[in-house]
Amino acid sequence: MDFDQGEGVMDLLAVSAIAILALMVITWMISLVMKDASIVDIIWGFGFVVSAVATFAFSDGRGERSALVTLLVIVWGLRLSIYLARRNLGKGEDYRYQAMREKRPDTFWIASLFRVFLLQGVLMWVVSVPITMTNSVHNDYSWIDAVGVALWCVGLFFESVGDFQLARFKSKPESAGKVMDRGLWRYTRHPNYFGDFCVWWGFYLLALSAGFWWTIFSPIVMSTLLLRVSGVAMLEKTIGKRRAGYEEYVDRTNAFFPGPRKKASLKPGQFPPAN
Repeated sequence: MDFDQGEGVMDLLAVSAIAILALMVITWMISLVMKDASIVDIIWGFGFVVSAVATFAFSDGRGERSALVTLLVIVWGLRLSIYLARRNLGKGEDYRYQAMREKRPDTFWIASLFRVFLLQGVLMWVVSVPITMTNSVHNDYSWIDAVGVALWCVGLFFESVGDFQLARFKSKPESAGKVMDRGLWRYTRHPNYFGDFCVWWGFYLLALSAGFWWTIFSPIVMSTLLLRVSGVAMLEKTIGKRRAGYEEYVDRTNAFFPGPRKKASLKPGQFPPAN
């Protein structure tokens, strides 16, 4: 990378930071009016769209790969934000933000800017680096691009189909308090998170093909969030208390990576169900 190219990359990283900062501050101001910090979750996918479109528009290295990765980000990000908006709007503030608000009722308005919106903005900027870097250069395709797009397609399938199946299951009154164990949820307890995992490793492979192997920290950060922080680990802390039969579901279904169902282990005095 020569000096001029390096300077251009730094400019694009700055463009991404400014675009994300503007979006998060505007969203924070809207949250104050709505008295609902939960809208930060809705804006997560859209923030990557804003960053990708901004860096593509300001890049001097626009080419077929950068157009492709920007398109993939738009499809993934808009689908996620639209899905979360339809699911969350009108349902009240998420319990996580309610707890924060109750602890500091007088200062939550400003604390939420830094602890919720800007914190997620920083994460968004860090995770989006492979996309920004891919948008900075114009070079030839390789077989790695094909693998990356294929992995992205697998991820989008698991994420979108998993979300659709769960939403349809929850919409039925008879599903209240029950465990979703059909469709993709039969093979993994978190098909949507697994899909997100594949999407971001797909984005990384596009960056790798463009020459930016070092951006591997992005999918690692995203994988850690999905598995250890705000994804699987957080959800499974409480879901067993809210869903009858979840322990049996855990016993026979893979937590993250899809796989065939396992035979549930039997407790003393328990007999296998009749076929």
